Amino acid sequence: MQIHVIDAGDFKLDGGAMFGVVPKTLWNKQIPADENNLCSWKMRCLLVNTGQQLILIDSGMGDKQDAKWQGYYFRHGDGDLIESIKKAGYSPTEITDVLCTHLHFDHCGGSVKWNTAKDRLELTFPNAKYWTHSAHWESATKPNPREKATFLKENILPMQETGALHFTDKETKTFGDDIALLYADGHTEKMIMPKIKHGEKTYLFIADTIPSHAHVHVPYVMGYDIRPLQTMSEKEQLLKQITDNNWTVIFDHDPLHDAAHIQLTEKGYRVADLFNL
Repeated sequence: MQIHVIDAGDFKLDGGAMFGVVPKTLWNKQIPADENNLCSWKMRCLLVNTGQQLILIDSGMGDKQDAKWQGYYFRHGDGDLIESIKKAGYSPTEITDVLCTHLHFDHCGGSVKWNTAKDRLELTFPNAKYWTHSAHWESATKPNPREKATFLKENILPMQETGALHFTDKETKTFGDDIALLYADGHTEKMIMPKIKHGEKTYLFIADTIPSHAHVHVPYVMGYDIRPLQTMSEKEQLLKQITDNNWTVIFDHDPLHDAAHIQLTEKGYRVADLFNL
């Protein structure tokens, strides 16, 4: 097995929204905000070659939306989904599976693109199966008012219309014995967190349950979460598993660091070290 970090670029989101009720005086020390209270975040994806499958986990924001919409999120940095995949040694046509941890625009937007004439949407990875959970698909296609602005039809519906859509809860043995799928319902309905066994190590792509190293402390949950108290409960359960089993956590949005080990201290769960894969 080979695991590659895929850099789909950087964007900005409001710091207060990313840390919920936590005061800026606390989180700003770890993730500094600019003069508009915006923080930079990475759109980090994974590419996993199992030997039988080439699996892309998340796909960033993409570039389908118009300049005005893109301007809300201040895209920046050198990261690019397709170029990063090519740098890892692969082409988009080689991807066999696209696993969407969830269908918020910054996690699945790169999965669908305009055709050359820009008159029709098509799959970025034409030979791939696209995976989500059926309950999450239901919530994304019939969204609640809180999430409606982040579930964009142009990012989602082409997966179904092209016949590429598959549900992780409807099909078994989808990714082999070394990749298990954990689920969480605090951030959004049935978000997927892939747990990957690689030799003697285990990596958990923890998605938006803990989006950065600054979110490890259990009360630090995002204002975007639909069930923040459940996120806290899910974090506690996951952090116990992580520390008991010495798993490596991979962050989807940390601006600088791919991964961390976590330890339990007298003050609760804290980052033991930060590093890039």
